[in-house]
Amino acid sequence: MSVPSLDTLLTWIKTESPTDSPAGVNMMMDLVVAQMSGAPVTVERIAGELHGLGDVLILRAGPRTDEKPILVMSHLDTVHPIGTARADLPIRIEGDRLYGPGVYDMKGGAWFALEAFKEVASKGTAARPIVFLVTPDEEIGSPLTRPMIEDLGRRSAYTLVTEPARDNGLIVTARKGVGRFDVHVEGRPAHAGSRHKDGRNAIHEAARHVLAIEAMTDYARGITTTVGMISGGTAVNVVPQHCRFPVDIRVETVADGEALKAAILGLKPHNPDMKVTVSGDMNRPPYERTEGVEKLFEHAKGLAAEIGFELISAPRVGGGSDGNFTAAIGTPTLDGLGIDGDGAHTLQEYGVISSIAPRQALMKRLLETLN
Repeated sequence: MSVPSLDTLLTWIKTESPTDSPAGVNMMMDLVVAQMSGAPVTVERIAGELHGLGDVLILRAGPRTDEKPILVMSHLDTVHPIGTARADLPIRIEGDRLYGPGVYDMKGGAWFALEAFKEVASKGTAARPIVFLVTPDEEIGSPLTRPMIEDLGRRSAYTLVTEPARDNGLIVTARKGVGRFDVHVEGRPAHAGSRHKDGRNAIHEAARHVLAIEAMTDYARGITTTVGMISGGTAVNVVPQHCRFPVDIRVETVADGEALKAAILGLKPHNPDMKVTVSGDMNRPPYERTEGVEKLFEHAKGLAAEIGFELISAPRVGGGSDGNFTAAIGTPTLDGLGIDGDGAHTLQEYGVISSIAPRQALMKRLLETLN
């Protein structure tokens, strides 16, 4: 199986597109529009500027019928700041590895999925209508596009997500739900020497809550709670008035998500002279391996065998994706259909070049056979 030319993908990686750079993201959207030139694909572009984000693309192709479409989803925002490709993660090929910011998460998968989409559209071989949603905000929780994703998902027969493959090519059929919360503790400032007893130390109070939140982790139930940052105080000799910290939670079930959400939003001060304010919610619902997901996976597994590789499902994945939204509303969803590789969100990020052709062939066959 021949490897497609990497010229376009290399251009994509050079076009850096962190979420907070609408101009960079929009340059990526321009490249996608150009990629569809000459194909029987309709392009709808939705401006994201009012939200401080890049634009959204909705591409449509396939037969014009009333059948529910196949929804394909890719995001073109990355976590790497502008300049990463020139400095900390230079674009290069080393053997079978293509290094560069965003190549694994998830420009590699988006690129070859769009190639498969264009080929199927051009040949007229789609099994049913296809909607390809290209988004600018997945890395920050999809605040702009979540309503679009859920609306399109409800009206679709299947959802295919081009997030990267896991652990040597494993596909994703289940993900944990994700919750994000912000905690603000307010105490009473005082001089640490002459007025110490008048102060109410917000950092001390916050530390007690951090310990309680971290203790909610239950590996047996697939629950993790993480306080990854904390800030507070103004000077070493001042009893701190304020302390703030974010909380990340991951859960396997909706019930556990609701229970942890209630516990964190319900935090009360240990000291009645303190004030604790919590905001936040579940950012992504759990993506569970339902009967519909199982049938979709088995179909994809059979296609992969015809192409010449074994498709294996990963255990439940801890990270969330836009697939969580469509799976949670009941649309059979396959995720991890993107490029193989490793190092997402790190300066060692790479994609496996030899994974491109077979996985592009799989995407093409899915679009041609999911009826």
